[in-house]
Amino acid sequence: MAEITAAQIAEIEKYPALKVTWDILQEVGRRQAETAAQFEKDRQKQAEAAAQFEERWQKQEERLARLDKLVERLGANVGGLNCSLGDLVETLFAPCLGEKFVAYNYDLKRIFHRVNLYDENIKQRGEIDILLSDTTVCMAVEVKRWLEKKEHVDEHIKRMELIRTYPPAEVKGKTLLGAIVGAVVTPEAREYAEQSGFFVLELTGEDVRLLPPPKDFKPREW
Repeated sequence: MAEITAAQIAEIEKYPALKVTWDILQEVGRRQAETAAQFEKDRQKQAEAAAQFEERWQKQEERLARLDKLVERLGANVGGLNCSLGDLVETLFAPCLGEKFVAYNYDLKRIFHRVNLYDENIKQRGEIDILLSDTTVCMAVEVKRWLEKKEHVDEHIKRMELIRTYPPAEVKGKTLLGAIVGAVVTPEAREYAEQSGFFVLELTGEDVRLLPPPKDFKPREW
């Protein structure tokens, strides 16, 4: 709004109708200024969020690049075999996976790789990437390159149900827990996985890191 002089304001105040109009214009101007200020704040927040997303994405890309190099080296070391991310985890990281759960009083020292699930007709119904076990507890671990959608967690939920329906010998009579390892883990997928009762781990490129669950987290027993 254009600035007016004190004399003009005094003249306006002589006429009630003009005064009301002036007050309305003043209020409109104030609200427009507030709207513009809020818009600028929102724009800055969006820019910051975009920058944070880009930084996080860049870190994820770097971590995946490191993992890909490890997979290549692993393949070369075993005669050029076509190794997958699951092979990498099984070969390099699985031996130390059980150690990640010591703080939760699980002594999971027995490790089984690619455990098949068979029904009563000896038909394969599924597979467990990694199965950790002690005398009373088993943990079925799924390995994924991308853990970014709820659907990825739902897949493991279905797998857990299959394991309980068609338990291999190592699972029978034991408490069954679940965990998911991801090379890239989004906050949304992590939250949903933890709400579903899964432990969530993330590959860093050199190790597997157990992401601290929320304080009220309770692992689901299947």
